[in-house]
Amino acid sequence: MTQKNSAEFERLSQEQRSSLVGEFWHFLKHNKKWWLLPIVLVLLLLGAIVLLAGTSAAPFIYTIF
Repeated sequence: MTQKNSAEFERLSQEQRSSLVGEFWHFLKHNKKWWLLPIVLVLLLLGAIVLLAGTSAAPFIYTIF
């Protein structure tokens, strides 16, 4: 590795990492894949419903579908 590449690597390693949501937002913005956003939101919403329903998930989910 050259001296310049080594210095650049060290500088990048000191930067703060972004969160998963931040990475996903950057991906959507950079690649213009806005159609993925509603899909991910619906999946998160359904996952939250299942988690919040707990053991009584069956009667609650049957009313949705």
